[in-house]
Amino acid sequence: MTKVKLEVKDLKKYFYSGIFRKKVIKAVDGVSFEIKEGKTLGLVGESGCGKTTVGRTILRLTNPTEGKIIFDGRDITSLNGSELKKLGKEMQIIFQNPESSLNPRMKIYDSIAEPLRIHNICNKKEEKERIFELIETVNLNEELLFRYPHEISGGQIQRVVIARILSLNPKFIVADEPTSMLDVSVQAQILNLLKDLQKKYALSYLFISHDMEVVEWMSDEIVIMHKGKIVDRKKV
Repeated sequence: MTKVKLEVKDLKKYFYSGIFRKKVIKAVDGVSFEIKEGKTLGLVGESGCGKTTVGRTILRLTNPTEGKIIFDGRDITSLNGSELKKLGKEMQIIFQNPESSLNPRMKIYDSIAEPLRIHNICNKKEEKERIFELIETVNLNEELLFRYPHEISGGQIQRVVIARILSLNPKFIVADEPTSMLDVSVQAQILNLLKDLQKKYALSYLFISHDMEVVEWMSDEIVIMHKGKIVDRKKV
């Protein structure tokens, strides 16, 4: 039986505004689902329905108001400090805008190396070997390592972002509209890459999009959100 990688139970994320914080925005309002190891859950809905907030809350980039987040059988809902930093190696996110994910003043080599250095994962020799291995894994030429982000295409940048994420050997990735800002001709290449990497590394994905056709192609199961709630579910 396939192991459950992530379980979300009655997750809520409320934002408060106005005088005396009386106005309540229920961005996520009682969402529950699970994602099995090596599988993809598609999360789809119109803009503003709360799907990105779900992804950010699961990764603890923002704190939940209520509910539980269980990752690999461990409740991570209240983790903080060094525990959260350690968790960051196992859970990563691909953002919608690839350009905003990289430091424009940093060469591609150093952008991929940065997570390795932050987490003290390897020495200089091992770092170089790891980076050249990663750039090959995402089907890019080694000469791109010594360019800056503005010198390569959007599709190449998204591949670099994926290589950077893979450097930490994560097991769970939130893919938040990862191809929506790319040319149509490039979108399929990135989606195919994500599928290939999933098979190779047994990755679990939460794939967020407003495009049902893309979600159906990527996912094993789909949940549909509307105004902070899950309103429908279906197997693919």
